[in-house]
Amino acid sequence: MERSAGSRLPVERLYGLALTLASGGVLGVAAWLTPDPEGHGTHTQLGFTRCGWVALFDKPCPTCGMTTAFGHAAEGQFLQSAVTQPVGSLLSLIAAAMLWGGVHAAISGARVDGLLLRLVNRWTLLGGFALLLAAWGYKLAVWIPS
Repeated sequence: MERSAGSRLPVERLYGLALTLASGGVLGVAAWLTPDPEGHGTHTQLGFTRCGWVALFDKPCPTCGMTTAFGHAAEGQFLQSAVTQPVGSLLSLIAAAMLWGGVHAAISGARVDGLLLRLVNRWTLLGGFALLLAAWGYKLAVWIPS
């Protein structure tokens, strides 16, 4: 028997709160960063070293520009985010949707696990991998050697 939203156990609300804190934390850190004008390297503001792939090959790695794209999106610069790293831009929008979904679940007790499990399947994972490869090809095409 399905419980109504008002009678749900606190665990559903805790899942919503956890989702809110996780996605909000990522977006909060992105908002705190200053996107690097080169389109990559913003992660060094978090104390990480320069990308080894870039240092070794002078080419972008498959996730090159993700942090910078999140930084642009957090500042409302969605076009610049998409130009910097298309998949990073898409992931920032997904993180924002997860933030609001988490807030909704935390307040209403709505279940988030069912929706997430339906969305994450082999086809979305394969599609995400294909998009990541396409975005890497894009980054390789627009890369300006240092």
